[in-house]
Amino acid sequence: MEGVLSGFAVIAIVIAVGYGLGRRDTLGDQGIEVLTRLAFTVAGPALLFTTLAKADLSVLFSSRLLVTALSTAAVAGFFAAIGMLRGWDAGRTTIGALCSGYVNSGNLGIPIAAYVLGDASLVAPVLLFQVVLVTPLALTILDLSGMGEKGGLWQRLLTPLRNPIAIGSLSGVVVSAAGWHIPGPVMNPLTLIGNMSVPAALLTFGMSLHGSAAPGRGRDRQLVLLSVALKSLGQPAVAWVLARGVFGLHGAPLLDVVVTSALPAAQNLFTYASRYRVAESLARESILLSTVVSVPVLVGVAAVLG
Repeated sequence: MEGVLSGFAVIAIVIAVGYGLGRRDTLGDQGIEVLTRLAFTVAGPALLFTTLAKADLSVLFSSRLLVTALSTAAVAGFFAAIGMLRGWDAGRTTIGALCSGYVNSGNLGIPIAAYVLGDASLVAPVLLFQVVLVTPLALTILDLSGMGEKGGLWQRLLTPLRNPIAIGSLSGVVVSAAGWHIPGPVMNPLTLIGNMSVPAALLTFGMSLHGSAAPGRGRDRQLVLLSVALKSLGQPAVAWVLARGVFGLHGAPLLDVVVTSALPAAQNLFTYASRYRVAESLARESILLSTVVSVPVLVGVAAVLG
């Protein structure tokens, strides 16, 4: 219980600081754009590289991660199917699908895993799965659908290799898989730069809230409510069914996968939406509402399964 509340408190404080910066216009008209570029092109890739370069890739092959992967695919696929039926464009559908199943495994997942589950490393498989597979796939879809930079055939085919987030992730995986050791003089500056990623994303998110309409009342109201329902209720429910009924998980492993699936949408999704200038209000409102709704959901899950 304490881990859930403390994790949310840290995030809320940093977002509030960002809101204050936006309200006072401290960083000027280009503040959000500069922080977005910093997080997307520099700090984010550095964080992913340093994290994955030291990660144990064997954790990718486990029944717990398979539950998370399947539950993510289920809710994201459901949102995408609704999007196709309703004729939503590729950008909004992609961002909405991400908000439906991409959990905040970093700045919120780690403290909750540490305090609620008793082991911060339990969130590592989900983090790896999202940054190695989900993020490059989603950003490639945004690029190829025309949201990113235009280019020739070969440029479009090599899109995943030109995306900073994908480059940072894949480079870290290569280093880890090869068993290479990065010297301190190289790794330490990258770690320092990477440490800016989460604060920059949270501050950007907070700044974007100033002057914005109340969540769930804008033109993307249906998409926001659908993504929040899938993220906060649908994904943990699917994870519970798969873990209990298909993989036979009980006790701590069952609690692990359900708590992880009940985490809210990650703040870096707003960074991606801002970078591609697509569905920014959808991302912002979905993240905010899912974060609020996830508090009672996580407390309830911890009370029932803990």
